[in-house]
Formats: sequence, structure tokens, C-alpha cells
Amino acid sequence: MKRLVLCLLISFPGYAVLAQDQPKLVVGIVVDQMRQEYLYRYESKFGTNGFNRLVQQGFMLKNAHYNYVPTETGPGHASIYTGTTPAIHGIVANDWYDRTLKKDINCVGDDQQTTVGSERGGKVSPARLLSTTITDELKLATQKRAKVVGVSIKDRSAVLPSGHMADGAYWYDGSSGNFITSTYYKTALPDWVQKFNQRKLPEQYLSQEWTTLLPLSQYTEVGPDESPYEWKWRGKEKAVFPYKLNELRKDNGNYDLVGNTPWGNTLIAEMAKAAIAGEGMGKDDITDFLTVSFSSTDRIGHGTGPNSIELADTYLRLDKTLEDFFSYLDKEVGVGKYTVFLTADHGVAEVAQYLKDNRVPAGYFRPSRVEATLNEYLQQYFPGKTVVEKVTTEQVYINQQAFDDDPRASGIDLLIATELITKYLLATEGIAQVYTAATIRQINTDETGIRGKVIRGFNPKRCGDIAFVLEPGWYSWGGITGSTHGSAYTYDTHIPIVFYGAGIKKGYSSQYHTITDIAPTLSVLLKIKFPSGATGQPVTEILD
Repeated sequence: MKRLVLCLLISFPGYAVLAQDQPKLVVGIVVDQMRQEYLYRYESKFGTNGFNRLVQQGFMLKNAHYNYVPTETGPGHASIYTGTTPAIHGIVANDWYDRTLKKDINCVGDDQQTTVGSERGGKVSPARLLSTTITDELKLATQKRAKVVGVSIKDRSAVLPSGHMADGAYWYDGSSGNFITSTYYKTALPDWVQKFNQRKLPEQYLSQEWTTLLPLSQYTEVGPDESPYEWKWRGKEKAVFPYKLNELRKDNGNYDLVGNTPWGNTLIAEMAKAAIAGEGMGKDDITDFLTVSFSSTDRIGHGTGPNSIELADTYLRLDKTLEDFFSYLDKEVGVGKYTVFLTADHGVAEVAQYLKDNRVPAGYFRPSRVEATLNEYLQQYFPGKTVVEKVTTEQVYINQQAFDDDPRASGIDLLIATELITKYLLATEGIAQVYTAATIRQINTDETGIRGKVIRGFNPKRCGDIAFVLEPGWYSWGGITGSTHGSAYTYDTHIPIVFYGAGIKKGYSSQYHTITDIAPTLSVLLKIKFPSGATGQPVTEILD
């Protein structure tokens, strides 16, 4: 009956059914915190059928960037799949300050939901995502016949890509070692997820020792094994190989430790295979969509920075994981019958202390300290008032209620306070530029450079009253060990975008493209509508 219905639909334009040149399955792969240059840095050590298979047989955008700030996981995944930026899709940070609730909220947090499969970690949904995703549009175009599933270690990395209409989104619960979901999707875990959890793969991974794939002397692309710029795990005196996971797990989160090892990526790949088999994806005449996000690269990168042997070994192991995963797709879906794209949700900065020690401009910005000193400074102008409510994610939230006691003067006082805060921030070490909400509203959304990135990341209902940008090499996180991301600079914005498989020709382009171009490109490939808020453009070098 299903094939008969499809044959009838082919006669009517506007319905997405599997034409000869369309894939049976689209797999979206996000490698958390991956720089574009890693494809070059480790190219000679990668095999032929992992990363290099995509690069050499697919189409690579060499000059692809995020076109907004902040460059974080939640906004990144949302932008990839909606084809637009936080100003429109509304995911302005991983967590942001809610003026009404007077607290920080998570980008996928949803107290209306409960956990399915565990006792915690499942009060989430895509409710705060304001635009449709490419996965939603596939659902709409096929009258919900297409299967859409998302998997990741992180909840936001599974929830946001799979959209509002997904058949399921599953993420890893570090307290139990199982994959879970929320009541937004299911009232109980499907049988295939329960069977996968029963395999107890985290237990297997944590019973082994993490040693390097290659001799330590061959990791010439990165720094020495022993470095003062890396986090040390509890129970281990130095951040050096080997890591005896069976001994370290107790003091380092037990099952959660998996995500801090290369086997977190292996676990996700195995879960992705189980999803394909369990949901029967890629088996009929309607294109399905699987979203896969590898998070261990981010967790390890945060702890050790971009120049550690730990991170290099993780990428070499991920290469082998991808090779195995592509082999599975070849067998189960068919060579030439699926399409893959691979990208990242952001890049990463160098360890600031490492730069400072080598006389390169860098530094650490402390939002809580600035919030306190700023309120102290403003006391001389507004005695008895707490003018600044919150400083977070490079935004200043002014306490509007502090000016409500005298309506006649409140407007003028607020303008004065805004000007005083702006001048104070500009005089603060580490801050490069400051923009008030009024200034942001006057900036053209097509503007290039830092100003354009600020406005494209600014949603007036969710952001603060003042936005600021730090100097290059500065960030508001951590100490002398590890690194982070979030800035408007190229080390955080320049990421890989590679398409491969059905409907994709071989080649590359050095033209500038943005992360928001991925979803429109897939829309053209699949012959469906663009996501509702899409501002990106199809990559014509691939499609024409």
C-alpha cells in the first residue's frame, strides 16, 4: 500500500518522494568543537575511508564560517539545521538569563516534560527553537512518513537537530550509562533502545586502558604529552598517557567518564547504527534523516586544549569510527544511496595561558567580577539601586525595575545608565567593542565583520540590553588549563563543511560560505521547502 501511495504522489509537485537522484537516507554529522584545519593537520594519519573519504570523494567548503556570535553548541546545532541564526531561531546561547524567571535557563530545558529511561536528565524539548528545521520540513513534505531520529551524548545536540516533529531524540545519561529521551517524544523507550542499553557498552569501554594508537613520538602535529595547560583527572598526578579507565572511573563521574574519552564517539556511532536498524531507516522509497553529533571531541578539547595528544588521538580514533560507520551505511543502505554532510558546531581557541606565556595577546575575562565592580561604580550615580541585573554570555542585563519608581525620570535615567555602562565596559581590559540594543537595531543584518555577527546573534526578547565583544584570544571561562569557544574570531568560526554521497559531485570551493547554507542546500537536494526562518543560500557550486 505504501508504494502505491508514493507512486500516486509523484504526479503532484510539492511532495518529497524518492526520485532517482535523491538519497534514501541523509545523515547529518556534527563533530563538536572541530576546526576546519584539523582536516589538514591529521590528513596524513587519517585512513582512506573516514574523513579522507568525505574530503576526496565529496565536496568540501574550505572557507566556511559561523556568521554570528556566540559560537556555542546550542546555537550551532540550531543554526545548522534551521539555516538561520540566533536572531531568528531564538537559541541565543547554551544557557541564557530569563528576565521574567530571574534565572538562567537551558536552551532545551522544558519543565513540562519528564525523563524517559532514567530518573534525571530528561526535562527537555525543542520548545524554545522558534524556526522549523530541515528535518521538520522533511516531515512536513512527506506527510510525516519520513523517519527522523537524533542521537548524541548531549541532550541539546540530539534535540535541536531532529526538530519539533522527530520520531525520537536520544542522548546519554552519565548517571546510568544508558540512552534516554523525554516525554516530548515517547512515553517509554522503544524496544531497540532498550536492547541497545542492555549491551552495556559503556561498561566495556571503561574496563580498558586508554593508550595512544601510535607511538607518542609520532604525534608531531601537537605538543608534548606532559603539559601544564591540561586538566588532570582526579586520582591521576599528571595528564599523561596511559589512562587506566577502570581505576579512574570511580572518581571521575563513573559512566559519565565515557564522554571524556574517544569511546564516547564510538558509543554514539553504535547508537546511530542501532537507530538505523531499529527504525528501518533508508529501507523504503521515502528519504529518512538521521542526525548524529559526536561530543567527546568537545569535552576532551575543553580539558586539554587543541594542541594535546589526547585530542589528536581522539581524532585518529574518530576517523576509524567513521570508516566503520560508512561501511555500515554502504551495506545497510547502499553505496550511492545515502547523503552525508559533516560539519562542526563551533571551533576552539588556543589555551589563553599558553598564548600569554608565548607573548601572544590573550586573557581571561571574569563576568561575575565585572558585574560586581560595575554595580559598585554605578552606586555613585544611582545610590541604593542595583542597576545591573546580570552579566553573562557577553551580555549586560539592566535591572529595568530599578528605574520604575519615578516614571517621569526613568527613561532619562535608563539612557544615562546605559551610557555609563558602555563607557565602563570600553575601559575594561579585554573588551574590544560594546553595542547597546538601540545600536544593534540600527545595524544592517547583511553587514559583514564583527558588527554583523553581533546583530545576527542578537534576539531582543532573549538577549540583554548591551552586548560586548572581547579582544582576540580572550575568553570568559576557566583558568590556565583547557580552552573554550564562543567568540566572533576565526578560530571559533572557521569550521569544516563537507557533503558526500547521493546528489553530491566531487570537488571543493574556497568561496566564503556560512553555516546557514547547509539547510537550504539540503532543501534543494531533497526538493522540499526551506526551513521557515532560513536566511542562508544553497551552495550552487555543489548543486548546479
